[in-house]
Amino acid sequence: MKKIALHWQILIALFLAILFGIFFPNQVKYVSWMGDIFLRALKMIIVPLILSSIISGVTNIGNAENLGRLGFKTIIYYMATSTIAIVTGLFLVNIIKPGIGADLNLAQAVDLEVEPDSLGTTIIKIIPDNIFQSLSNNSQMLSVIFFALLFGFFITRVNDKQSKVLSDFFDAVFEVMMKVTMFIIIFTPLGIFGLVAEKVAEQSDLIALMQSMGLYMGTVILALAIHGTITLPLITRFIGKSNPYKHFNNIRTPLITAFSTSSSGATLPLTMEAVENNSGVSNKITSFTLPLGATINMDGTALYECVAVIFIAQAYGMELSVVQQIIIVITALLASIGAAGVPMAGLVMITIILTAVGLPLEGVGLILAVDRILDMFRTSINVWSDSCGAVIIAKSEGEQLKV
Repeated sequence: MKKIALHWQILIALFLAILFGIFFPNQVKYVSWMGDIFLRALKMIIVPLILSSIISGVTNIGNAENLGRLGFKTIIYYMATSTIAIVTGLFLVNIIKPGIGADLNLAQAVDLEVEPDSLGTTIIKIIPDNIFQSLSNNSQMLSVIFFALLFGFFITRVNDKQSKVLSDFFDAVFEVMMKVTMFIIIFTPLGIFGLVAEKVAEQSDLIALMQSMGLYMGTVILALAIHGTITLPLITRFIGKSNPYKHFNNIRTPLITAFSTSSSGATLPLTMEAVENNSGVSNKITSFTLPLGATINMDGTALYECVAVIFIAQAYGMELSVVQQIIIVITALLASIGAAGVPMAGLVMITIILTAVGLPLEGVGLILAVDRILDMFRTSINVWSDSCGAVIIAKSEGEQLKV
């Protein structure tokens, strides 16, 4: 197996998992444990990896001016690409109109127990009241990132002796965490096999689902494809002055993993490893942009939310005005920022947008059946956008990359 490239190993595992889930659904319990262990291993290293990576990266950035410049570029990129993604979805859903004639009897009951935070509450919660509690909770990554940025910056403000000790310590921790990441990556094909086989077995009526929701699914996937294969590569090529095809080849492993796990957070260690080692982006860029991107840069999720809300409006025969559609664009952008760490994040955040334009909340039940499938596609776009952002920002900082 060592002679087969890792991404081919993962693709083979993906194909075999689909077949296993279809033909042996009752035996999935014997392989699903591999997926559970793989996800737990990835989640185990997220917090120490992000903490050590950001602190190490910030100490290398050096001063407040450099940090502020890097932060400004990162936020501008995230806001711009998410907005373009939403507008792409808005354009296609208005042309294709997948909700016209949709069968409302297909709606499923949905119990959204988690109340999403408002944007203001999300911003306030960035500052942790107990950093150790945040470190023990993968859903509070913004707080961990904020603390790491603050801690890393003030390492550079103490005397040289103390600064060197702390810098060397976190550099060493980061190197160890990357070694652990590389070890876990070896088992990716087995983890993917367990995860995908379980999910395929759960979708027993996949063909019927495709027939009833095919146009809606096709609209979402087409919009994601346009954003992933045209918009982001063009930005990478002409603004980032890099080769998007080479970069795509470099991060095939994290993209396939994102598709299989539907978690950009769990994929983060693999994304950082691939962007640094394969595309040549420095640690100071990846350690800042990628953890932040996995938390707030949700191009695919924002696009999906926009299409889903307008699909629901079309299904209920409600005509949305231009002003309402502008509200959807703005709300989808803001909701995607606050979506991180919320169970059933996409569905929960859609309720915010439905409320904003006066649509029935039970409309979420219409898209519930296919949400898990579409989640795989939109997560891949989220990770692809994060990685392109790291390349573009690295180039703008004058770094020499491998792409």
